[in-house]
Amino acid sequence: MERKSANVRGRGAGVNPVGRFERLRVVSDQPPPERVITELRRDSSRSIIARNDSPDIPFDASINPYRGCEHGCSYCYARPTHEYLGFSPGLDFESKILVKENAAELLRRELSAPRWRPQTLALSGVTDPYQPAEERLRITRGCLEVLAEARHPVVVVTKSARVLRDLDLLTQLARYRAAAVCLSITTLDGELAARLEPRASHPRRRLEALRRLSDAGVPCGVLMSPIVPGLTDHEIPTLLAAASEAGAGFAGYLILRLPGAVGELFEDWLERHYPERKDKVLNRLRSMRDGRLNDPRFGHRFRGQGAFAEQIRDLFHGHRRRLGLDRRGVELSTAAFRRPPGRQRTLFDL
Repeated sequence: MERKSANVRGRGAGVNPVGRFERLRVVSDQPPPERVITELRRDSSRSIIARNDSPDIPFDASINPYRGCEHGCSYCYARPTHEYLGFSPGLDFESKILVKENAAELLRRELSAPRWRPQTLALSGVTDPYQPAEERLRITRGCLEVLAEARHPVVVVTKSARVLRDLDLLTQLARYRAAAVCLSITTLDGELAARLEPRASHPRRRLEALRRLSDAGVPCGVLMSPIVPGLTDHEIPTLLAAASEAGAGFAGYLILRLPGAVGELFEDWLERHYPERKDKVLNRLRSMRDGRLNDPRFGHRFRGQGAFAEQIRDLFHGHRRRLGLDRRGVELSTAAFRRPPGRQRTLFDL
């Protein structure tokens, strides 16, 4: 059901638009409830390693223990994935979370198969592996336990300081050059972050996570993702300096992209929180996307084009180079990989 837009406590979206595959559309003149409770649902996936052949993504295989993300980032490019499940990309995406309870078991099965050839896996890629449900469910930790047993290389990408809970496993993997962590930090402004990414860790806690990871010998870096032109791009120098001081060894960025329903949702977010900046932000985005809010072409979707895109690129690259953060991430090794034993077969498997 579609309702009027409103601020919902602890949520990024203020509306629940009907998914593009739904035939029935019901419109209500009532606003969303003041609070939306998170629902956890079982996911019945039969595999856990996802593949991609995108030329502008630096990994070929990834693990996503959850579908949907309670962090509620208003700009999240993954929101349209919930439409394939019959849910809304709005409030549903951040409150109806599908949980892959058997993720570790599936991962063990895939890594133990004779056909598996070790390669760097991304732990993330669509939704955050350390979103709030992970505190209790520990599904991401289960996957890391399998990876640590196999000495299999993994890069963790997260907006959460919860990653520190698994520092023991990450340091174990790092001894074999098989682990790196990338903390995604969009802004250092705590008030803006609370509106933009309502259930993600405070920027200070993410910087502290960088510091502790670095001190423990785990290679780590910062991803300024996304840069919102007209809203966060002015923070590039100070954010990179803070990340460098915290121990980051590399840095990257992505410019905001708004595929599908995300454009409408982010426009609504701007109207609710920063109406005086709405036109500036959207006009700059359109100037980078050939008049649109999204350009899906490889080579363009993450960087944009035109004068503003070049200004952001030059500013970021200049400060990154000055701070010594301009190496291309960390090259992980598969040399220590050992195939984990598969689950023992039982009569029920025959």
